[in-house]
Amino acid sequence: MKTLLVAAALLAAPAAAQDSRPIDPARMSAIVKELASEAYQGRAPATSGEDRTIAYLVAQVKALGLEPAGDDGGWTQKVPLIRTKVGSGTISADVPWTQGRQVYVNTVRPADRIAIADAPLVFVGYGVKAPERGWDDFKGVDLHGKVAVFLINDPDFEAGPNDAVANTFGGRTETYYGRWTYKYEEAARQGAIAALIVHDTPGAGYGWETVTAPGGENYDIVRGADEPQRVALQGWIEGSAARALFARAGLDLGKLRVAARSAAFRPVPLTGVTFSADIPVTTEQVESRNVLAKLTGKGHADEAVMFGAHWDAYGIGAPDAQGRTIRPGAADDAIGVAGVLELARAFKAAPRTDRTLLFALWTGEERNLLGSETYAVHPAVPLEKTVANLTMDVLQTAGPAHDVVLVGNGQSDLDDRLSAAAAKQGRTVTPEALPERGLYFRADHFSVVRRGVPALLLMGMSGGSDLVKGGRAAGDAWLADYMKCYHQTCDTWSQTWDLRGAAQDVALLYTIGRDLADSRAWPQWRPASEFKGLRDKSAAERH
Repeated sequence: MKTLLVAAALLAAPAAAQDSRPIDPARMSAIVKELASEAYQGRAPATSGEDRTIAYLVAQVKALGLEPAGDDGGWTQKVPLIRTKVGSGTISADVPWTQGRQVYVNTVRPADRIAIADAPLVFVGYGVKAPERGWDDFKGVDLHGKVAVFLINDPDFEAGPNDAVANTFGGRTETYYGRWTYKYEEAARQGAIAALIVHDTPGAGYGWETVTAPGGENYDIVRGADEPQRVALQGWIEGSAARALFARAGLDLGKLRVAARSAAFRPVPLTGVTFSADIPVTTEQVESRNVLAKLTGKGHADEAVMFGAHWDAYGIGAPDAQGRTIRPGAADDAIGVAGVLELARAFKAAPRTDRTLLFALWTGEERNLLGSETYAVHPAVPLEKTVANLTMDVLQTAGPAHDVVLVGNGQSDLDDRLSAAAAKQGRTVTPEALPERGLYFRADHFSVVRRGVPALLLMGMSGGSDLVKGGRAAGDAWLADYMKCYHQTCDTWSQTWDLRGAAQDVALLYTIGRDLADSRAWPQWRPASEFKGLRDKSAAERH
């Protein structure tokens, strides 16, 4: 009955809205309904929810007639992880702080307990060390044994058009220096014992409830003794608690925000205030899995076009107002998984391509892209011979759109291919409306991007679409409603969803992927991209 209703809706829709061939929105909906059901327990890595998820995904790729591309000729790739979870303890900055209220902390360092006593706090502005931009927020200040306090995003995020720093870091378009992952890593390189970021919703791109959603749990890849280590404790300070903290040190956080926008900024000690924590930690080594499948190319089989999405979500957490504890991850990212499976079905039914097609379903995205990071270190196809990565992470559920929203506009000439494919559907390309959220650095494609592989990311949460029904206002309303459920228990499948727009977007990747897989083209980074030099180093291997 549902399929008949979708078919009837397609017949009634404008011609441009119908062109999602060969992707079936009803199939996508059925896959999401399954993966977001209670039986999968929110699909957290290394849980019974993962076991059920992997079994389902492997059964799907087998049934589609794909070939295994995982470890030892199998369907999966092992992803060894360290899982940590902080327990109930004490945290203070001269006044008691409650985990999840004034502060949220976790750790990725294996330990039984994190104990920090009366550590000095130092405000390091945006915490950026970028010699190529003439910027160093640290100025050689010794942070060993101290707690680094950062602002989120990068120095020109709040700058006005006449501000001296404007566009040093991309204006409102966040650079990698703005990401919390970079800030924690830089704090460790500077010797800090802990790193705390001042939370504000515009700069982070999400509210405090999203920060606290993991419930003190964190993951990291298993690191050798010779690999870069992490700070003992990392996390966020809630905005009002941060203002009060600075006031106790006789400082005005608002004025320091302005000062931090200058390259002349120097670290500022929070004199008279110290940080202490005594927190038990549960640590275990666990193993998760990526699912990898392929269709071997008939000509240049050693070259691959890659499609990806992450299967993991946030598992079980604290009860919400209705008593629900499972965070199903329906839009994030069961829809992307459905898109990958639909692409695989469509390609399998079509003539075999010249280059290999690789279909990747990642674990650990919600834990900082750990599944795709593991793949990037141990790829099934050398990254030098990976033509492009095409990733889907959260596709909109509100029906056909006149446009497709592009994340990372201006990074590579894949933008041109997206524009051409969209034009065939009677659609246009709209650059992301919220570049300050740094979404280009927050999805699994980034694990190969930062090693030089050109990538295209489609992500519905990057801005409101121009919907056929309701226009941009309706697209903005959908996004606002979705963000209320981002990483929450209400990210559930609904029979009211209209996935025709999501199917349109997946069909764009089908067109782009087929064109690349049947050509000798190698997508290129734009000259201004920070990733161009990485790809250029391996150019000889592609000739």
